[in-house]
Amino acid sequence: MTGSDTAASRIDTSRPHPARVYDWWLGGKDNYPVDEELARRILAVDGTVVRGARANRRFMHRAVRAVAEAGVRQFLDIGTGIPTEPNLHQVAQGVAPEAKVVYADNDPIVLRHAEALLRGTAEGSTDYVHADVRDVDTLLARAAESLDLDRPVALSLVALTHYLSADPAGDDVHGLVKRYVDALPPGSHLILSQVTPDLNPEAIEKAAENFRRSGTPFFPRPLAEFSRFFDGLELLGPGVIPVTGWRPEPVDVAAQAEGIVPVYAGVARKP
Repeated sequence: MTGSDTAASRIDTSRPHPARVYDWWLGGKDNYPVDEELARRILAVDGTVVRGARANRRFMHRAVRAVAEAGVRQFLDIGTGIPTEPNLHQVAQGVAPEAKVVYADNDPIVLRHAEALLRGTAEGSTDYVHADVRDVDTLLARAAESLDLDRPVALSLVALTHYLSADPAGDDVHGLVKRYVDALPPGSHLILSQVTPDLNPEAIEKAAENFRRSGTPFFPRPLAEFSRFFDGLELLGPGVIPVTGWRPEPVDVAAQAEGIVPVYAGVARKP
């Protein structure tokens, strides 16, 4: 595992953190009162957020399973977040026990929980890299200690890009994702989801404003802007679609009946 125990000691519990807010929405216990306060405040203005968080997790499970069944045996999950079972490696190694998985996150609280992410199958491997998504070269170099980047890799960026701006002078999120995709060989896959204002604009703007007031940048994206992440790639069916509609299973069909989930999702293959 790449990281340091000293990083875990620097967890700031005085301000809410997106990973811990997300954990509260998922019903987890690895959050603090400040996180619960923000989570409840956002829930009050956007009643879809709990459905959205849970739909995101189910999408990740379905997408990883689909990519593993297509023959990919290496996975790089950036923006891992606090472990919530089943984790990505459990899904991938459930299909292919020999699968190799690297988790990456810049959050000390994820580092603290990383041990839970490293319990994979004997045939495969799991590792954790403490690094920021913006530091592409460092993150890929550390991932390459466990993955063979000359062979196909599934890159998972689930519920991450809406925390990154598209400003070329700042994060340049589209350029950032392209750098990762360009570094991976043909046959690699991109698994992506993110919040959109298209389906519930007023509520999403209020939720975004609450995030921003808490010190967390938040950038919901319309369909055209989200679809740009897949430029040059071959989309898997059914394409870019609201998250509960991507190859839905019975629980997703039931969730659709509960109401909208303003999150787009897609999976694509690098030709």
